[in-house]
Formats: sequence, structure tokens, C-alpha cells
Amino acid sequence: MTVAVPPQPSEEALVDAARGGDQRAFEQLYRDHAGRVYGLCLRLVADPTEAEQLTQDAFVQAWRKLDRFDGQSALGTWLHRLTTNLVLDWLRARGRRRQREEPLDPVEEADRLRQTAPPARVIDRLELERAIAALPDGARTVFVLAEVEGYPLKEIAARMGVAEGTVKAQNHRARRLLREALR
Repeated sequence: MTVAVPPQPSEEALVDAARGGDQRAFEQLYRDHAGRVYGLCLRLVADPTEAEQLTQDAFVQAWRKLDRFDGQSALGTWLHRLTTNLVLDWLRARGRRRQREEPLDPVEEADRLRQTAPPARVIDRLELERAIAALPDGARTVFVLAEVEGYPLKEIAARMGVAEGTVKAQNHRARRLLREALR
């Protein structure tokens, strides 16, 4: 005897239901997309705690703005764009806060990272992630958006509110620093 499993509603049906206030439908959309949104946040901010908070903020914003989703693109694409904008705004605000704060001692930070070294079998992937996380904020943001997420440099410049030449320089700097760090 086989048990019939009810079909999973389509993403379009889930979006329509969530727009109507169905929290279970939105929870399903969250489960379907949270991993990718968190991964984007983590690559951009290089801090798991901040990435978790930004992921939550992105979905709160998505819930509030779901009526603006027109369905012309996939929901994942819309969430990606919404998350990118949210994180860029957060980074700008953090940059303003950091101007008033004392920076961390780089030697202490390197010692802390060495103490939490992962097992050798996963070092390559983690070494790359750490190298990206260690990039200066501007270089890391540009590198992740351009090289990992595939945004054109012109669009990154517009979103960050800087000249395209600045974005090109930051991307070049990020690549150089990564090559040096991974040698």
C-alpha cells in the first residue's frame, strides 16, 4: 500500500498565499530561500552573527514588501536584490559607526583566527573563506558582488554610490590581497 503525498504548492502559489497573510506559506518560502540569503550575507559581512541578523532583517523586509514583488523574476532573484541592498545599507551605516570606533589589533585578530583552526581536511575551502573575510570592507564587498555574485562593476558602483573607477580599484586590490593570502 502506497501513501499519497500531497503535492508541494508552487512558489507562485506560496507567494500569493503569503501576500494574503498566510504565515505558513511565508515560512515555507523562508525555508526554501534562507540558506542562499544567509550565504550572501555571510560573504558580504564576514561575520556569522551579523549574517544571521541580516538574514532575519532581509526576510522581515521581504514580508513587508512582498506586495511589491511583481513576479517578473524568480522570487530568489528578488530576494537576492533586496538582501544585497539591505547589506550595502548596513555596511554604509557600519562604516560611519567605525569612524568613531577604535580598530582591532590585526595581530590579536590573526592569533584568534589561528586558535580556531579547522581540521586539515577542509582547510582549502575555509582558507579561501577566511581570506575573503579578512579583506578590507570595501574590497570584500566589491569582490563578493563582482566575482561571487556576478554583478557588473558599473552596477556595483551605482549601488554603493561611488565611482566605477573606485570599484575597479577595490576589485583589483581584493584579487591582489587574496593571491598574497593564499600563497
